[in-house]
Amino acid sequence: MKKIVIFTFMALLSLNAYSQKKTRGETERSRAKTTAKSTATAGLAKADNLVVEIKKGNFQLTINENGKEKDAVIVKPADANFKPTNCKLIALTASGAKLYLLTWTEVTQQKSDLKTEDITTNFSVIYEITSKKQVFSNTQTNSHIIEKVFLDKNKTASETREKMRKDGFELVLNPDGTLTQKGKKQDIKWVYDATKMEYVVKK
Repeated sequence: MKKIVIFTFMALLSLNAYSQKKTRGETERSRAKTTAKSTATAGLAKADNLVVEIKKGNFQLTINENGKEKDAVIVKPADANFKPTNCKLIALTASGAKLYLLTWTEVTQQKSDLKTEDITTNFSVIYEITSKKQVFSNTQTNSHIIEKVFLDKNKTASETREKMRKDGFELVLNPDGTLTQKGKKQDIKWVYDATKMEYVVKK
């Protein structure tokens, strides 16, 4: 009788362990499928039927139609080291034309024995999607520099200096679709010329 009870107890334990293993396996497979699906469909930014993504070695604006890729605007080639951050895609209207402003940031570092420079570059490009034309672009760079400077000719004494350097213009998109480039000494205003399909300096 004891043998029958022990055998039944062991059989129930085995069945329970198998059931838990099967359930865990199905859950993991389901999670893997969900992750793969989200990875395949995820974009860096979206607006209307446009998706910003890295695809086939390119940083691009993918033009979708009915959920499928119809065409693409290549922004720039992208290698394995290309890691854009703060990607944003904004739809705007300028002089009656529908345009899209794409912005992103790239961070790089230049390092030597005496100097380390962390460079943050902010990119802004505007496209007219129907013609796949870039109608404006702007680049602004902020550099954080840490440098070891010798105080004498024999290089026996030194000090570490830190400074910030800014190059280029900060770009501001105005509510009416015009642009303002803000610099240290001057601001430049731009308006969209729908005939030329490009931004021109406002007179």
